[in-house]
Amino acid sequence: MNPDNRPQQVTIRVPGSTSNCGAGFDSLGLALTIYNRVTVRRETAPAGPAGAGWHPLPARENDGRAQDMVAATARAFGNLARVGGFAFSYRIEGEVPPARGLGSSITVIGGVLAGLNILCGEPLTREQLVAVASFLEGHPDNAAAGLLGGFCVARCSPEKNDYVGTVRIPLPNTLRFVVTSPSVELLTKESRGVLPATLPYFDAVKSINSAAYVVAILATGDYARLRGAVSDFMHEPYRLPKIRGGREAIAAGVAAGGYTGWLSGSGSSVLCVCDASVAAAVGAAMVAAFAAVGVPSEARDLAADNVGYVVEG
Repeated sequence: MNPDNRPQQVTIRVPGSTSNCGAGFDSLGLALTIYNRVTVRRETAPAGPAGAGWHPLPARENDGRAQDMVAATARAFGNLARVGGFAFSYRIEGEVPPARGLGSSITVIGGVLAGLNILCGEPLTREQLVAVASFLEGHPDNAAAGLLGGFCVARCSPEKNDYVGTVRIPLPNTLRFVVTSPSVELLTKESRGVLPATLPYFDAVKSINSAAYVVAILATGDYARLRGAVSDFMHEPYRLPKIRGGREAIAAGVAAGGYTGWLSGSGSSVLCVCDASVAAAVGAAMVAAFAAVGVPSEARDLAADNVGYVVEG
C-alpha cells in the first residue's frame, strides 16, 4: 500500500472470549458475542527522547492501566513486522469486563496489533498477529479466539512454546454460553499462582480424556452429549474454591437445563453451555446461586462469534 494512502486512524472491534473450556488448559478458546473496540491513531511524536521508537499516548478518557501492555504490544509488532516505531494514541471502549476471565487483555492486545498493522500497510497476516499475541500472553487460547473467531484449538511448539497454528470450528447461534460474572476481579497472574507445579499422572489423563471428548462434540455438533462431559483436574480444582459461589452457580445452571459448565479462563466468571431455549432460565439460576452466598453477579446470554476481529473504520 502506498504510504500516502494509509489511514491515520482505525477502529478495531475484538470479541471477548472464554478459554480452557474445561480441561483444555492453555489450548482451547472460544470467541463470544461481547466486544471491545480499540481506536488507534497515528500522532506526531513529541520532542525529546520520549518521541523515539513506539510511543503510545492513551486518550484522555482511558485510565492508563493498559499503557504498559500497549507499549509491549507495539514493540512486539514492530519487531516482527520490521517497521519503525511512531507515536500513536489509543482509546479502549466496550463491554468486556476486566479481570473476569473473558479475554479483556486480548481485546486490547489484538485491537492494538490489528490497528497498527493497518496503519503500517498490513505487513502481517492475521495468523502472524495471533503469533505475536500468543507470545505476549504466554499462551494461544484467547489470542486465537479473539483474533480468528469461533471455537479454536490452538497449538504451540513443545520446544519453545512458539505459536504453530489453530484449527477453527464455527458454532451455531442456537448454542448459547451463559456467562455469569460475580462482582469480583481476579487477575490471571494471581490465578495462575495457585496452580500446582506438578499433577498426579491420572489427573492429567482424565483431563486429556475430557478435553478430547469436548472438542469432538463441538466439531460434530452433537451438543446434547456435552452433558457431564467437562471433568477438569488441571486448574479448576485449584481456582474454583477461590470464587465464592462459583461451583454452586455452575451446578445450578446445569440443573436448570444447561449441558455443562466451566470456569471461564482464570475467573472470576463461570459459564454454562445450553440451548438458546433455556438460556434465560440457566442465567437466572446461576445469579440466584451467587446471591445465595451473598455475591452479586451479572449473567450474559452469549453466542459464539465466528468472525474474530473486524475493522469498523
